[in-house]
Amino acid sequence: MENKTSSLLRQLPAVHDCLAHLAAADGVSELPIGRLKHCVRLYLDTTRRNILEGKLSQDGALNRESFLDELVRYVHSYHKPRFTRVINGTGVIVHTNLGRSLLPDSALRNIVGAASHYSNLELNLATGKRGSRYSHVEDLLCELSGAEGALVVNNNAAGVLIALETMGKGREVIVSRGQLVEIGGSFRIPDIMARSGAKLVEVGTTNRTHERDYENAITEETALLLKVHCSNYKVIGFTREVEAPELVAIGRKHHLPVMEDLGSGCLLDLSRFGLAKEPTVQEVVASGIDIVSFSGDKLLGGPQAGIIVGSKEYIEKIKKNPINRALRIDKFTLSSLESVLRLYLDESQAIEHVPTLRMIAMDADAIKIRVDRLCRRCQEAFADRATIEARAVSSQVGGGALPEQNLASWAVALLPRQMKLSQVEQALRFATVPVMGRVEDERLIIDLRTVSEGEEEDLFASIGEALSA
Repeated sequence: MENKTSSLLRQLPAVHDCLAHLAAADGVSELPIGRLKHCVRLYLDTTRRNILEGKLSQDGALNRESFLDELVRYVHSYHKPRFTRVINGTGVIVHTNLGRSLLPDSALRNIVGAASHYSNLELNLATGKRGSRYSHVEDLLCELSGAEGALVVNNNAAGVLIALETMGKGREVIVSRGQLVEIGGSFRIPDIMARSGAKLVEVGTTNRTHERDYENAITEETALLLKVHCSNYKVIGFTREVEAPELVAIGRKHHLPVMEDLGSGCLLDLSRFGLAKEPTVQEVVASGIDIVSFSGDKLLGGPQAGIIVGSKEYIEKIKKNPINRALRIDKFTLSSLESVLRLYLDESQAIEHVPTLRMIAMDADAIKIRVDRLCRRCQEAFADRATIEARAVSSQVGGGALPEQNLASWAVALLPRQMKLSQVEQALRFATVPVMGRVEDERLIIDLRTVSEGEEEDLFASIGEALSA
């Protein structure tokens, strides 16, 4: 065994032989020599390790010609950009792993403008002096939400952190035990509160919290009453929670500010599309809540951002917090957020042009027309390789919002004839344009609710690649 291992190791080409082969190979010969050397060493190291671990043990396993051809493919794959476009066929509209919300065309144009030209990011054009970057969106946010002041940081977790650090550091913050949520990425309210320096005071039980629980917990050390909207789970049955107006009344009685973390805050009532009623930002502000935080890239359909609106007195305090500098948004977030917010000035424009809202509002019959068209093409081209049919399915909003809320949709359902379902699913992820679907009822499901108009051609090509893998 040891002699065979040594023999295989001796068959490995030298680095200079590998480089000579790559120098004549299409698509890699123009790469920097440093990158080629790096790839060759990685590939040789991997092959040596496979030999030593017994994964390559047969004579002829290291045929020189096939080894060098595999090396070319390895370099192609290694040099491809890691961050790439993916077709979302999962049916989850706000898919955290796939980048959450898509941006409208107007936002894309603004981002290109911000990237390719100088801008008035922190310049007041009227005075010619330094201005505030927040001024570009603060008035819009106040107009849309009804709040007195607004601030934007880099995500909602940062918004909650800076608000708690500003209002409650070294003092007590009261929150219902049933609202101590954890969302994706291990964001936990108790952990954020600990980092902020605030002291957590839990009241009530997991399923029931009353006004008296808050009243009994308030002391001279209390700084803030916190309400957390449980957007990513539901407690049903024998439940009770203190609603915003009731909590505001307690806050006013004891001269305490009240904050609500809305999570996936939205500016439109989505119940018109058959979803459960969720509180809008405007409704929460109107209830008297002093500080409201929510995400910019979930139900709002904008870029990643944490938006804080509310009483001018408290917003100004948060703005002056030194950690605001570490959490501030850049010019790309700012330019795209302004564009998205402007669409909300006309609800019909927002529904038509904000992709997240458009996908939520999309009629299932319209989706079926697209699915039928794609199925016919796939059946004509790939009938010998797979059974392909239209199937009624359910889509989800996702992004930690509206749990258990489904939208009727249609999908391409694919059952391979020769390959395993797992092999097709993997091959789609490795296609020239990767595709993410889901496995359901022993079929690969590609839900077209989340496949953008104009992506069908690339989706058809990727399905062909996968079935030929």
